Amino acid sequence: MKSNRKKPGRAFKKGFMNKIIQFLKEAKMELMKVNWPTKQQTINYTLLVIGISIAIAIFLGSLDYFFEFLLKIFILK
Repeated sequence: MKSNRKKPGRAFKKGFMNKIIQFLKEAKMELMKVNWPTKQQTINYTLLVIGISIAIAIFLGSLDYFFEFLLKIFILK
């Protein structure tokens, strides 16, 4: 007796591919709704992050130098 049923793997693969395609379509639609920053805003925010990073690096470096100086004077005579 031969069965007329389809293989379960094919139906699963077809449904799975449809879900992936639907997900990608929905993701594209959501990305089109995003309010992206302008080029000038991106440049300003980038410069702000770089500036703050440099300021913190200078602050921490000066603290390191200061404590090293104190160690040399008072402890490592």
